[in-house]
Amino acid sequence: MNDAPRDASFADADEGPLRLRGLDGEDLTVISALVQDAVVTVGDVSYLRQHRRFAALVNRFRWEGHTRTPERVRSMLVIEDVLAVRSQGVDPRDKDTVLSILSLGWEPGEDGAGRILVTLAGDGALAIEVEALEVLLQDVTKPYLAPSRKAPHHPE
Repeated sequence: MNDAPRDASFADADEGPLRLRGLDGEDLTVISALVQDAVVTVGDVSYLRQHRRFAALVNRFRWEGHTRTPERVRSMLVIEDVLAVRSQGVDPRDKDTVLSILSLGWEPGEDGAGRILVTLAGDGALAIEVEALEVLLQDVTKPYLAPSRKAPHHPE
C-alpha cells in the first residue's frame, strides 16, 4: 500500500454552484469567460431602473466542469449601479428572441464609472453605463445536460 501523499487535482474539488462578484476589469474578464456562450431570451433580461440594476437569467455553459458531459446551468447575471442601458440589434419587444453572449468587456470612465459592453452573436450588443463596476454571477439551479449534447465551438 502506498501512503505517500499525492497532489490534489481539479477532479478532487467540490464543484458547487458559482457565486462570483466582479469589482474591476480583471474580475470582469473571469466572469466573461464563464458566461461565454450563455443563452438568454429577451424576456429573461430586465433593467430595473428604480433599483439601478440590470439582471439576466442566463443558461450558462459550464466551462469550469471537469466531466466530459456538456452541461449548462441557469445563472443570474446581475449588474449594479446602472445608469442607462442601450441596445443594438436587439428588439426589446420580442421576448422570445434568443441571445447568445460572446463576451463582457469594460470601458472605464472617470471616477470609477464606465461602460460594460455585452457582445452578442449576430452583431448584437448591449452597452450598460454604470456608476461603478459591480457584477454578480450566481448559479441558481443544478447543472443539466446541454440540449445539444455538445460543447460550443468557435472556429479560429
